Amino acid sequence: QVQLVESGGGLVQPGGSLRLSCVASGSIFSIFAMGWYRQAPGKQRELVASITRGGMPNYVDSVKGRFTISRDNAKNTVYLQMNSLKPEDTAVYFCNAAPPSFRNWGQGTQVTVSS
Repeated sequence: QVQLVESGGGLVQPGGSLRLSCVASGSIFSIFAMGWYRQAPGKQRELVASITRGGMPNYVDSVKGRFTISRDNAKNTVYLQMNSLKPEDTAVYFCNAAPPSFRNWGQGTQVTVSS
């Protein structure tokens, strides 16, 4: 089974930046489109960015122009560069395939945007 480990979250002021990383175990990472999801308190988990096997990105409108997703298949890692962060970006961020076909979600990484 694929194990996912997210890292890079933290507390940042509005307008700040963070870079999230997600490492996936196993040798099948490169055949999946991958995504970054987030879940804010009291809300459903949502997909905010995805990237195809070949590196084509896609974003939800609320993060377009601020977030950049990338991947390094040699390292089984997907990244999310988040710039111009807003308080409404506060959430726990997770990675998974897109759509989320890996059964075991990671623990996520908390992103808090606050002054």
